[in-house]
Amino acid sequence: MPNMMPSGAPWPKMSIVTPSFNQGQLIEGAIRSVLEQEYPNLEYIIIDGNSTDGSVDTIRKYEQQLAYWVSEPDGGQYDAINKGFSKTTGEIMAWLNSDDKYTPWALSVVAEIFSIFPQVGWLTTAYGLNWDRLGRAVQCVPNGGFNRHAFFRGSNLPGQDWHATGWIQQESTFWRRSTWEGAGGHIDTSLKLAGDFDLWTKFFRHNDLYAVSSPLGGFRVHGDQKTAHHMQAYMEEAKASLHRGGGHPYGKFESAIRRFLHLSVMGDRKISLNSLPPLVATAIKRMPIFYPVKFCTWTIDKGWQILEGYIV
Repeated sequence: MPNMMPSGAPWPKMSIVTPSFNQGQLIEGAIRSVLEQEYPNLEYIIIDGNSTDGSVDTIRKYEQQLAYWVSEPDGGQYDAINKGFSKTTGEIMAWLNSDDKYTPWALSVVAEIFSIFPQVGWLTTAYGLNWDRLGRAVQCVPNGGFNRHAFFRGSNLPGQDWHATGWIQQESTFWRRSTWEGAGGHIDTSLKLAGDFDLWTKFFRHNDLYAVSSPLGGFRVHGDQKTAHHMQAYMEEAKASLHRGGGHPYGKFESAIRRFLHLSVMGDRKISLNSLPPLVATAIKRMPIFYPVKFCTWTIDKGWQILEGYIV
C-alpha cells in the first residue's frame, strides 16, 4: 500500500484489537486479514485469555508486526477488548474477533472516508459478509442504511415481535476515538454476549451511523460461536440495553405496516433521493414512515461522496 493516501495526506493511525481464547484453528485467518493489508499506520493488538490450544504459538509468529500482545487470564471477551483499547493511541478504532476476518481493502477504505469527512463519527458497511469455516465469503447481506431514531425503535434488533431491518455488523464497524471516549471509553463487562449492541446504543446518543457501499468484514459461520449457541441470551441482553438507552420498539400495528412496505416496496434497498424527481423526493422527506440515512459511495468521476437516502 502507498505510504500516503490518494489525497497526498498521511494515513491516519488505526488501532485494531483482537480478543482471543482457544481459537487456534481460526485466529491466523483473522491476524492475516489485518496484517496482509499492509496498512502503513497500523497499531494492532492481540489480547489472549491464556489459551491452551496452540493460539499463542500462532500469535508469536506475527509478534514482530504487533504493537502489543499478551496471553493471560482475563474476565472474558469484553474485559480483553477494554484491556486492548487501553493500550491504543490511534485516531480510528475497531475490534476484530479471532474467528472473523476483514476484506483486503477494508482499512484503506475506512481511513480514507474518515479523513475526507470529519462529520463521520462511526462507520459500518451496507453489505455485511458471512465467511464459512474455510474463510470463503458465502453470503452477502445488504442493508439499506441506519438511522438513530429507527435504531431506538428496534430496527437493528431482528428476531423480536417488532419490525427490524437488520443487524449492525460488529466485524465491519469502525469509529473515531472521540466517539469512543464520548460513549464512556469502555464496553460494559457485566454483559456476556451483547456488548457490541450496548456500545451502539451509546454511540447513537452522540453520532449518526454512516454506511459505506463496500463490504468491510464478515462474521465467520462455523457453529462454535457464543452467539450461535446462546442467541436467545444475546437477544435478552440486547433488548435490555435498548430499553436502558431509552428505546421504544414498534408496536404491532406499526410493525405490520412497516414490514409490508419493507417487503413489498423496499426489500433490502434504500430510496436514493438523488435518483428521484424533486417533487417525489420532497414528498418522501415529509412522510414520517421513512427515515433518512447517510451512506458513503464511490463514483469514478467524484470519488467518495456522501449521499442521502431513506429506509422504512
